[in-house]
Amino acid sequence: MANSKLQAFWNHPAGPKTIHFWAPTFKWGLTIANILDSATPPEKLSYPQQSVLACSGLIWARYGTVIIPKNWNLVSVNFAMSVTAMYQLSRKIQHDLSIKNHEVAAEEE
Repeated sequence: MANSKLQAFWNHPAGPKTIHFWAPTFKWGLTIANILDSATPPEKLSYPQQSVLACSGLIWARYGTVIIPKNWNLVSVNFAMSVTAMYQLSRKIQHDLSIKNHEVAAEEE
């Protein structure tokens, strides 16, 4: 049974014998790098970079569901990339808003 599943995976049109497998697999590096950036101070995060990662992740995740054959590796890596980018954007926005609130409070005193 396991042999037939392995053979089906190996011979799949988006399997390891094609670029359709390896491109999304290596793209996981971007998602992992974004997860590791959670330790980075929010002031060092970039709005343009995280916005592009979030948007392109959503666009390509959608694309992965409409192509034939469906490429679930492509869908999952891009969805994860967009989620991590949105998390980083929320950290940056919260940080910038807290600085602005501190500045306003200091001006009122």
